[in-house]
Amino acid sequence: MDYVSEFRDKTLIAPLLAELKQTLTRPLRLMEVCGTHTMAIFRHGLRAILPPEIELISGPGCPVCVTASSHIDGFLDVAQRDGVRVAIFGDLFRVPGSQSSLARAQAAGAKVEIVYSPMDALTLAEKHEGEEVVFLAVGFETTMPLVAATILEAGRRKLAHFSVFSAGKIMPPALHALLADRELALDGLLCPGHVSTIIGAEAYEPLVRDYGISCVIAGFEPVDILQAVLLLARQKRDGRAEVENGYARAVAWQGNSRARQVMNEVFAPVDTPWRGLGMIKASGMAIREEFACFDAERKFAVRLPESIEPKGCLCGEILRGRKKPQACPLFKSRCTPMDPVGPCMVSSEGTCAAYYRFGEGR
Repeated sequence: MDYVSEFRDKTLIAPLLAELKQTLTRPLRLMEVCGTHTMAIFRHGLRAILPPEIELISGPGCPVCVTASSHIDGFLDVAQRDGVRVAIFGDLFRVPGSQSSLARAQAAGAKVEIVYSPMDALTLAEKHEGEEVVFLAVGFETTMPLVAATILEAGRRKLAHFSVFSAGKIMPPALHALLADRELALDGLLCPGHVSTIIGAEAYEPLVRDYGISCVIAGFEPVDILQAVLLLARQKRDGRAEVENGYARAVAWQGNSRARQVMNEVFAPVDTPWRGLGMIKASGMAIREEFACFDAERKFAVRLPESIEPKGCLCGEILRGRKKPQACPLFKSRCTPMDPVGPCMVSSEGTCAAYYRFGEGR
């Protein structure tokens, strides 16, 4: 098999579906943790072809969506200061904080630039020596090794006017917080493929041990996802709960130790707020003391305000898997991709954006 086209082969999908139907012994509630999985499931029409006994619930795996409004407010605080130019990924541009967004700040005169990698922000710093260039870092274990490498490179280049405002997050603590909510009554997790390339399949073993939940790592093509659902269904049929790697062409059992080494060299775990999940112990990534000169929060003495969610917005409940977008009174009325109220409608990996773009599904 190659890495894309053959994992979209329709001739492979039919037998997977047939076996899945035969394997099901009862209805299953499965959560796709990753926002990229949510989009892939909608884009390939998988909800429509899965047996009706399978209920898919979207989880907290969109890094932009789970960024608390207090962090957005902190980003705005820095962006609106004189002599500052901030660099961000595009998904963050229109995400609302308590009062405003970076898009509105730019319209009001703030220097906000969209970049495609943390290293692009470093290039910006080299072009603008008379300004402080701040990269607003949002992401999970997939992204943060690149941010760490950028900070190390800034040190080598002695770019004293470059810094990072870290809102990076660690996924396993959030999954523990999520699974502690027994009302979710999940039967299994489709574990995120991208994050798993870094943390490895072994990172989910504590979830199996502590919660008895079945975990299967999935790739992002239709065959990958259906195969992962089938593996979860087999575990439930057989009365097993274990970690299985359905994305072995990209994910190793022990992950990417070099990426984790770079990430851990620069960042240390810290308690941090998640939108919808609240404050989670040791789930954030703070810049270590030895790299304090590249820490924008310290340079600008930022104090994060209390998070204030938009009135009526159910993004928090949706990120916890407790509600679906149709349950939000703002969905498709006050909240649309053109005029979003909450982050789940803004991000390209957001659950509300997926339901809006592809239809509500079932």
